[in-house]
Amino acid sequence: MVASTAQEQVARMLELVPYLQQRDGIPLEQVADDFGVSPAQIVKDLKVLWFCGLPNSVTGDMIDIDMDALEGEGVVRLSNADYLTRPLRLAPHEALALVVALRTLREAAAGVDRDAVDRALSKLETAAGEAVAGSADTVDIHIEAVEPPIRDAVDTALHDQRRMRIAYYVPSRDETTERDVDPLRLIFSEGNAYLEAWCHRARENRLFRLDRMTAAQVLDVPAEPPADVARLDLSKGLFQPAEDAPSAVLDLAPAARWVADYYPVEDQEERADGRLRVTLRFSDPAWLERLVLRLGGTATLVEPAGLAADVRRKAAAALAAYS
Repeated sequence: MVASTAQEQVARMLELVPYLQQRDGIPLEQVADDFGVSPAQIVKDLKVLWFCGLPNSVTGDMIDIDMDALEGEGVVRLSNADYLTRPLRLAPHEALALVVALRTLREAAAGVDRDAVDRALSKLETAAGEAVAGSADTVDIHIEAVEPPIRDAVDTALHDQRRMRIAYYVPSRDETTERDVDPLRLIFSEGNAYLEAWCHRARENRLFRLDRMTAAQVLDVPAEPPADVARLDLSKGLFQPAEDAPSAVLDLAPAARWVADYYPVEDQEERADGRLRVTLRFSDPAWLERLVLRLGGTATLVEPAGLAADVRRKAAAALAAYS
């Protein structure tokens, strides 16, 4: 069995508690078999649950695992978790986060999906009160515009599990390509909607920004991505460069320090001149050029030297155009 990630462990423990509440004493081997992991992994999960409880819980208030039965008899018994059967109340900040998330989802939803979001949002705002709704009104929600026919096609393909044919604009090459894709899921990040899909042209899972689709057609073919291909791991961010991708070194002025928070940097160092030197990996030189040019005088590309020279030439040519 493969090692369990932290994300998988959290999801499993959320299912593990009600599962064990309904079974008063169940063999460890049976629990592991039902959850598709090793007995050792279940023991690790139980040792984490042993320290879980409601906020401000102290010893005696937390979930209890009978460790004597587990270690001596190989039997799992869980108790002191009855509060999980009671309805939970949302704290104001939790309700606010849900309201903002639903309003964001509504901006990108269509048809029946938007109706469902509206109903859930109405109930939540009523329950949370005017204070939470008023705070949510101050949050600027921005989703890049997606043409309704594109969004409708994506919704239909996901709902009916059908293959799509899309025309997709690739900014780094300034070209539009046509490809067949098998949709997997819709993802929202940084004001953009992305379709994760198995791309038959690239023969791998890819992310496609909906606002870069210039055409989308639902085909009369079932979506059949390879069964052994896992969905993209986005736990560390939407885009992660390959380990063998080249590195770039940038010096960032205070106004450009946001780059170190926004992009996955491998190293950073405070410079005597007040700038922050960062090292990050990149897969597309054109993307790195655009980033540095967009930052203007607030960033300097130090390495690679050849690419840095190209950036300086393009910056000089752009300035010359003004005269």
